[in-house]
Amino acid sequence: MTDTTDTSSISSFLSRWTEAERQGDIGALDTMLTDDFVGVGPLGFTLSKAAWLARFHQGLRYQSLDLTEVEARPHGDLAIVTARQRAQGSHAGAPIPEAARVTVSVVKEDGALRIAAIHLSFIAGTPGAPPLPSPGGPVPARPQGVRP
Repeated sequence: MTDTTDTSSISSFLSRWTEAERQGDIGALDTMLTDDFVGVGPLGFTLSKAAWLARFHQGLRYQSLDLTEVEARPHGDLAIVTARQRAQGSHAGAPIPEAARVTVSVVKEDGALRIAAIHLSFIAGTPGAPPLPSPGGPVPARPQGVRP
């Protein structure tokens, strides 16, 4: 039985997941994601499991994809994994960000590891991401109702 407290099992699972993503293997990804999976993109949009898998039919192609700086923190039947994602590829002809921080929620479900959620964030200043804010530049407006 696979265990979320076994970091080598999580590492092996994530290696299989990145390979499936790299290859666009929708069948493998379908079994690796929970039915209620949600993906949060770097601009804040959310994707259901069906929408996540559909990215490949909509033109997502990877030349490379890997995770580095992987840290898994187990919490019972859940492990929160943070990592740096390095990728080269395109979506519908537009280049995808080369570097992102990713948080992956790995759960044990029916005796197997699955991904319940993924959240991606740009790493500012890397190719494909927004630029770093300039010192002394304009300060973004605070959303209404948010206190400093």
